[in-house]
Amino acid sequence: MNTKRLEEILSHFPTIRILVLGDYFLDQYLMLNRDISEISLETQLECYQVTEIRNSPGAAGTVVNNLRALDIQVITLGAIGQDGRGFDLMQVLKARQADTRYMVESDAMMTPTYTKPMLSGKNEPVHELERLDIKNRSHLPKNVEDSIMENLQKSFDAVDGIVVLDQVEEENCGVVTDRIRETICELGRQFPQKPILVDSRHRTGKFHHLIIKCNQSEALKNTDTKTVEEAAQKLFQVNPRGCFITLGSEGIYVYHNQTGKQVPGIRVEGPIDICGAGDSATSGILSSLCAGASYEEAALIGNITASITIRQLGTTGTASRDEIIAAAKKIALSD
Repeated sequence: MNTKRLEEILSHFPTIRILVLGDYFLDQYLMLNRDISEISLETQLECYQVTEIRNSPGAAGTVVNNLRALDIQVITLGAIGQDGRGFDLMQVLKARQADTRYMVESDAMMTPTYTKPMLSGKNEPVHELERLDIKNRSHLPKNVEDSIMENLQKSFDAVDGIVVLDQVEEENCGVVTDRIRETICELGRQFPQKPILVDSRHRTGKFHHLIIKCNQSEALKNTDTKTVEEAAQKLFQVNPRGCFITLGSEGIYVYHNQTGKQVPGIRVEGPIDICGAGDSATSGILSSLCAGASYEEAALIGNITASITIRQLGTTGTASRDEIIAAAKKIALSD
């Protein structure tokens, strides 16, 4: 792929609409300053003082962040609680100009939240303390599941592609329940021309007739194989639309049309932060497929996107179309 072809693919991004369906978390960063800590009179324990709260969309919301940075139009579909954290999550999604009309709110569940205390002071660099997780540990309420199903049907025809982000480990406690997963798979079978890409941490092997995106360890674990090539072939048996298996610095292994190919990674010098790299690759891959790119072209754009975001230390990074073009020129794509 040369620079002209890359620019052609990226030029379509602002016209593309993608549905992001899955587990939305609020990433809430509590900035703590140890220089002003107090000691509790009752317990004699240190009381950390919060000087700032930074909210950001997490999990499926991270994919939204990346897609919006690429100028993709985004529709969100997930479930949150009728609580303060849900309000905060909706605010940051709207601030990114995501279409949130299909989000489902319920007083029968909590808004999933990753609370991340970030401590500094007393000559200490900023560092993250133990995270506090808020998750729903009971099954998704039936009425919420029904609303998700209804909103999926309402939004399906209006989008060019779909990302399914299955984050929650506990079975049927997240948005992608057994019933919703089977509905998505059936849509993939009925509409093979529409790119539907799924990223599931724990249930990759339960999806069929979709485009699978996972990392190497997930691929091997979910297929009980020993090599990436074997894993890809096994995934292809039930997902004939192909798969993308990320290999870290080694790039992405693509399997499509019964052919496998490794698309090399982009060499990055200096310190890196891989948090969110997979989500940025997902965004680059699906956006490119919706823009008419081949699987190999989409993998290369996914690699370039991730190479930009991992340079952004201490945050879940994003990449713009201009940054992708600039990075591509540095790696000397042929003209």
